[in-house]
Amino acid sequence: MSSINDIPNGWLQTTIGELVELAQGVAINAKTNYVLSDKENGIPLLKINNLLNNTIDQYANPDLVPKQSIIHKNDIIFTRTGQVGEVLINKYGILHNNSFKVIPNKELHWSYLYWYLKDIRVYNYVQKVAAGSVQKDLNHGAFKTIEFKYPKDIEEQKAIANILTSFDDKIENLKAQNKTLEQTAQTIFKEWFGKYQLGDELPEGWRVFGMNELVKTINGYSYKGKELVPESDEALVTLKSFDRNGGFQTRGFKPFKGTPKETQEVLIGDLVVAHTDLTQDAEVLGNPAFIFDNGGFNKMYITMDLVKVNPTHKDLSSSFLYYLMKDRRFKGHCVGYSNGTTVLHLSKKAIPEYELPLPSDFKKVVEFSTIANATTSKISLNKEAIKNLTETRDALLPKLMSGKVRVNDFKD
Repeated sequence: MSSINDIPNGWLQTTIGELVELAQGVAINAKTNYVLSDKENGIPLLKINNLLNNTIDQYANPDLVPKQSIIHKNDIIFTRTGQVGEVLINKYGILHNNSFKVIPNKELHWSYLYWYLKDIRVYNYVQKVAAGSVQKDLNHGAFKTIEFKYPKDIEEQKAIANILTSFDDKIENLKAQNKTLEQTAQTIFKEWFGKYQLGDELPEGWRVFGMNELVKTINGYSYKGKELVPESDEALVTLKSFDRNGGFQTRGFKPFKGTPKETQEVLIGDLVVAHTDLTQDAEVLGNPAFIFDNGGFNKMYITMDLVKVNPTHKDLSSSFLYYLMKDRRFKGHCVGYSNGTTVLHLSKKAIPEYELPLPSDFKKVVEFSTIANATTSKISLNKEAIKNLTETRDALLPKLMSGKVRVNDFKD
């Protein structure tokens, strides 16, 4: 990582190896007996996918591993294989061999170290020094060559970290608010429309509707590799736009130049459903998501892994359909309509052939749509605020970490 030659007054510059120790995670293989068959007597085993996706699928015996491989609050984790350079904190469990625990000495405050490692310059540097072309691997020695600049006064370190953390706190509060809004709307949906199953005796004024009566589905564009380009004002919205934990993300966009149909274009506010899943647990298959962001592109088109869903009934909103498709019954239906061994594919008949009981006059549907539309609008505003806060934080981070921007009166 190229450093800035001008060292601010009261700052020092060295390499990170002079300031930290690295604790290696544990290796799990046939010769070890770390993994437990039950979780009651173990603690989470933190592999890279678990760290990045907030999932747990294995537990390990804490009595059999080195104490330094056990992660607690404020311990800093740096991934060393696969997705090299991801920095995480506030995890609990036993660290797998694919990551380091980074332990600062008394000259560094852990929060400053955490944010320093989040700097994009650190990420770019470790991408260069990590070994391997197909699967990158960052060893201890290469990690310790990272150049490190820091205020000698630990109180200034804390003040810098506090500024950046304040952005994260606001972002997390907005994310939590969105989660609460969505859960509340989902609870109302279940209460109003989830009482009756197919085959139940329905009350007067209710009947079973097929989705083919309510929506039109549009399949995505089957693109060719040569249509993917480094830069374009048009993008493909891909399967990677679906977060495993729910929701939509722009990192799945791919710049391209092709010839999709006009109907395959999507706009902010459109509803799409995942028609393919690369996980055998069907974590993404059948999941709905709203297009909340255009990623800076003028036009967006869905790929063949997605389906756009448009309501055709005059009293039906996309927001209502979203919560309908978030229901576990719809998810189970989609899993039953999937096929494939390595990659799961959803049948084109899956959405049109889904059936559910609804009141025939749609008054309750319209009432719920009012709630769902307001919820979706608020979530959209929050997502825009999250985007702006994230961009501001990321622009400020390297300036604070280089000393270009100083924290005035930080001791107060």
